[in-house]
Amino acid sequence: MKSYVITIKELPESVKAAERMIASAPEYDIQRFDAIVPSNNPKQILADNNIPVGWFKEKGSYIDNCIAAFLSHWTLWQMCVRDGEEYQIFEHDAVAVMPIPRHINYQGCINLGAPSYGSQNQCTILGVNPLTTKRYFPGAHAYRLKPRAAESLVEMAYEYAQPTDLFLNLSFFPWLEEFYPHPVEAKDTFTTIQKVDGCTAKHNYGEAYEIIEF
Repeated sequence: MKSYVITIKELPESVKAAERMIASAPEYDIQRFDAIVPSNNPKQILADNNIPVGWFKEKGSYIDNCIAAFLSHWTLWQMCVRDGEEYQIFEHDAVAVMPIPRHINYQGCINLGAPSYGSQNQCTILGVNPLTTKRYFPGAHAYRLKPRAAESLVEMAYEYAQPTDLFLNLSFFPWLEEFYPHPVEAKDTFTTIQKVDGCTAKHNYGEAYEIIEF
């Protein structure tokens, strides 16, 4: 199994946060993955891959940053398919708050992260649950997937690409699951994606929360 933390290498805050994630799970060889960023022209990347842009239009986020974040995940899904092995994917603000089980009996893609925004339902099973806290991933900051699931995610993006957590939903992928108790939490103190309107539902949002225009 390979493990990656998506990191904006040009942003010191992201690099520092990613190193914190790596240090929080020393049992895994977590590698930094250089994020796609707005300067990479993410709209053009969508166009080059015949992926529609329409589902990314939401008032609470900077659209280029939102697309870039999705494309970072999408690129890792492609790598998972190519490598033919399980991947663990973390975002830079994730932190392991307990050991992440090495062996999990799941179908194809399982959320490992505690909800980072909004209201939620409560998981009732210790270990593997159907996706329960929301009908979509409660943040895309920590999950594990198998190559066959990654292939499904890659293919669905050609029609329905959208912000990563919303894209990972039960309507598209009824086999999504969730591990409880969640071994990973988002410890976010900044964002490069959301505007103020998009931050108010975040559990960690407050006066010290920084919106970095990048």
